[in-house]
Amino acid sequence: MVSDFDLRVEILINFAPIDVPLVRRIQTAVVLQWVFSFLALAPICIILFFFLLCYTRFWLISVLYAIWWYIDWDTPSLGGRKVPFLCRLRVWEYMRDYFPIKLVKTADLDPRKNYVLGFHPHGILVAGAFTNFCTEATGFSKLFPGLRSNLLMLPLWFRAPFFRDYIMSAGLVPSDKESASYLLQRKGGGNAVVIAVGGAPEALDAHPGDYTVHLANKKGFIKLAIEHGADLVPIYSFGENEVFDQVENPRGTWLRYIQERLQSIMGISLPLFHARGVFQYSFGLMPYRKPINTVVGRPIPVEKNKKPTAEDLDVFHQRYMDELTLLFEEHKGNYGVPEDAHLLFQ
Repeated sequence: MVSDFDLRVEILINFAPIDVPLVRRIQTAVVLQWVFSFLALAPICIILFFFLLCYTRFWLISVLYAIWWYIDWDTPSLGGRKVPFLCRLRVWEYMRDYFPIKLVKTADLDPRKNYVLGFHPHGILVAGAFTNFCTEATGFSKLFPGLRSNLLMLPLWFRAPFFRDYIMSAGLVPSDKESASYLLQRKGGGNAVVIAVGGAPEALDAHPGDYTVHLANKKGFIKLAIEHGADLVPIYSFGENEVFDQVENPRGTWLRYIQERLQSIMGISLPLFHARGVFQYSFGLMPYRKPINTVVGRPIPVEKNKKPTAEDLDVFHQRYMDELTLLFEEHKGNYGVPEDAHLLFQ
């Protein structure tokens, strides 16, 4: 007999069926690990470091790591320490297939050149950027032979013990000029610096069906490309904003004011997002199983100029915006975007 209470619970909570195929269970477990790493692993590593140091007999582990940390302090800004073997692990293919995620090539990229790849939109957890450019699950090296990708991440996270080594192994480097310049100065070309241009503020606009791109006043990456003669490549990741819901926070509301204030203080944004759970589909912090199609646009040729003028920046910035708009309009019909939907630049 099923009670009225049980029926109400089933109506409110949409539980996953028991006979879900094993491969889908593995996909869910891999994505759960990724979400956990993104949201909680850094503070846990910090707590673990001090716990071992102050409250256990294993204090020597923290001491030895602190010595290593001091010696290795500048490594994140000097190209990091990417471990190709880890990036090729099959585990990332399960993450790819969870959504699924696909990397779409529209033009060749000459491996003799360096590139600044602008990734849009940021989304909540930049799932598309991580899967496509920090792993080989979607075949980046096969689509763009000779290129090495490095995704930029907030410098704050490289100050967390243990965690810094974990994210460097995936090719992540700090999102500052020093780190990006080091990669773009390497001789021989073949370096692709991937920047989520909208950054943390853009995550606050990551709502399903929203095509807001924080780009109107973003010219730092343009200047970086000109100073190093790196071609600019626009990227639009269709579906990036669809994998999470977010509490409504339009500009002018108290919630948006608090979020923007905290973001200006801490450097990270705090979108109030939610989606599904591990064993049920009604609520939780696991992303929805919705496709993400990351389309890499045509390169914009850039000639090296150590001291670009404001006019130079404006010219290439407008050219980049035009190319990103064209990329969006050319491909939106393939990925379920309404015909009357267009990019909104902030």
